[in-house]
Amino acid sequence: MGEKSVMALAGIGEVLGKRLEEKGFDKAYVVLGQFLVLRKDEELFREWLKDTCGANTKQQGDCYSCLREWCDSFL
Repeated sequence: MGEKSVMALAGIGEVLGKRLEEKGFDKAYVVLGQFLVLRKDEELFREWLKDTCGANTKQQGDCYSCLREWCDSFL
């Protein structure tokens, strides 16, 4: 994951990425941290993503799956 931009996450494009950056979530690992704080709970993470940047259902699912797969592989 390294220092990748938040826009490198699945489901997070330029528009959502800018919204997340404005709220301090500028790197993919910062969003991963929030994912872990929410105990990898899909419902909580999706709700957080919707409230934080206005992600739709597909974007929420793509981002959740991306982070879940990363955690399953590397944690």
